[in-house]
Amino acid sequence: MRRTRHRTRGARTPLALALPALLAIAFLLMPLVGILSRTAWGDIGTHLTEPDVTTALRLSLLVSFWALGLSLVLGVPLAWLLARVDFPGKSLVRSLVLLPMVLPPTVGGVALLLGFGRRGLLGPWLENTFGIVLPFHTSGAVVAATFVAMPFLVISLEGTLTGLRPGYEETAASLGASPVRVFLTVTLPLVAPGLVAGSALTWARALGEFGATITFAGNLPGTTQTLPLEVYLLLQDSPEAATSVSLLLLAIAMAVLIALRGRWTGGGAGGGAGRERGARRTADDAPADPAPLPAPAVTDSAPAPAADDRWSLHTDVTGSTRLTLDAEPGTTIAVVGPNGAGKTTLLRALLGLTPRAHAELRLGGTDVTDLPPHRRGVAWVPQDGALFPHLSALSNTAYGLRAQRVPRARARRTAQQWLDRLGVGHLAHRRPAQLSGGQAQRVALARALAARPRLLLLDEPLAALDQTTRAHVRHTLRTHLDGFGGVCLIVTHDPVEAVALADRVLVLEDGQALQDASPADVTRHPRSPWVARMLGRNAWPGTATAGGLALAGGGRLVVADALADGARALAIIAPEAVSVHREKPAGSPRNVWPGTIREITSVGSRLRLLVTSEQAPDLVAEITPQAAAELGLTDGTPVWTSVKATEVTLVTL
Repeated sequence: MRRTRHRTRGARTPLALALPALLAIAFLLMPLVGILSRTAWGDIGTHLTEPDVTTALRLSLLVSFWALGLSLVLGVPLAWLLARVDFPGKSLVRSLVLLPMVLPPTVGGVALLLGFGRRGLLGPWLENTFGIVLPFHTSGAVVAATFVAMPFLVISLEGTLTGLRPGYEETAASLGASPVRVFLTVTLPLVAPGLVAGSALTWARALGEFGATITFAGNLPGTTQTLPLEVYLLLQDSPEAATSVSLLLLAIAMAVLIALRGRWTGGGAGGGAGRERGARRTADDAPADPAPLPAPAVTDSAPAPAADDRWSLHTDVTGSTRLTLDAEPGTTIAVVGPNGAGKTTLLRALLGLTPRAHAELRLGGTDVTDLPPHRRGVAWVPQDGALFPHLSALSNTAYGLRAQRVPRARARRTAQQWLDRLGVGHLAHRRPAQLSGGQAQRVALARALAARPRLLLLDEPLAALDQTTRAHVRHTLRTHLDGFGGVCLIVTHDPVEAVALADRVLVLEDGQALQDASPADVTRHPRSPWVARMLGRNAWPGTATAGGLALAGGGRLVVADALADGARALAIIAPEAVSVHREKPAGSPRNVWPGTIREITSVGSRLRLLVTSEQAPDLVAEITPQAAAELGLTDGTPVWTSVKATEVTLVTL
């Protein structure tokens, strides 16, 4: 069967742009065509094997690889500093890095002479102290090549580091890895594409360096006469040989650019981000978790908490988030509140990762306030899990133990036990990109628990999962939190998670603790309008008056419970307590408002109506589909709503 291909027609390229672009391509292509057309192809082998050429080639390779090594030793830390640390004069340092890329090479050579020459600023000290003379020496050629080539590495790697999400490094630190270990085992592997691209460009640039070398190191055969300098000499005596050697350098440069496949222009960070997005797509497209596997019984060899591995929590947090929190070992606290309430700031303050808030933190009998993040014993599971994409599930889980110097075999054995306990042991050798969302969350939890933390922080661990997978993972999480000997804080926007997982609910608003109580108390008497709405209830703040409540949004609410005049309170009205009518009701309801239906949504077997009114705040009501059909309700239908005074619950603020 013949298959017909359809080409998608895009917008036509404007002729005013196409012609200059074609001219630019021709301009760049002409010198290359000139070299190819004037090369004596039959003599190229002879030209490239001449003693002077081979000597210059060996010297060029020696100088370029030494320059690459120096660039890696000096440039990688500099790129990390520029990408990760804010310090005075940072823009000036970045300008210094870029300067050799825009500076004429001969001017760079003069600058090197005045800095490192025998009469320069540093040259006399180097000669008198160490006997080192850089000009007119091979080491001088290395310094010149490093000066002009290292910026390519620094700029490429800085861009990659800037594009790398810091969550990976912060999570590694929370698992007990020191900054150096984080850099070597997490940062460098993740920025490897940018590092390779920058290294290749640095080497190619060092191989082709001419101006700074001849000015600073001279043109001494066998000592500083590299291949570009040999081309310069051959142009005077043997132009055909110069063309052949130029073709060799051109071929090397083109090979480097082709090997990079656009990583330089596309940016190493972009490449990493693309792979990261691809990994997430793979995880999202993977099949959902099956029914949760029962957690294996904790045997003598399983990593169950020891009897004395129990840590209470006491913290005083100041700054943008301000609260005091105490909890006994084994307590799970759900942290809830609107966006910007300070939930994530609280977790990061406990980790010691934010300047916005400071936490005086005591875990058990140990004050860890002044300890760096990797020594606090506080494990963090961010919302996306932050599994290290270059490690398998088993290696991810063993990471914290290895950071704590546990022998490799023992760490992997313990990690496998934790994966088995969370029902993902059969996935131990898969990479994160090969895991579904639920599987990845279980691995992230296993990694945190395997690190034996004293405090466990979970930042919306189930938010990215579908409803079915969320229920499975929630069940597994509850099972294993029951045996955790420390305190666990879970940031969540899901009331089901708060009720199912937590012993206490901490409500934050504007960086302060508004309520700290059991899930049942918070459900019955929410002190925050946001929490009340999260629980599916209407919440109207107001001020008590004689026989009612003057609403903050306008209007008045009649209530059965009297409060002192002027008392601030929150009126809680359950959606099922709201009656909806097409005509104004008569009889017992004392709170009646006209309104208009603005939205109808399905909630289980009932319909939820959003009713707006000029006489009262927006009101949510729940009715059956049959009642909605009988009343003929649609979006825009005018209705009357009523609430009995006895159906209003007041919470004093």
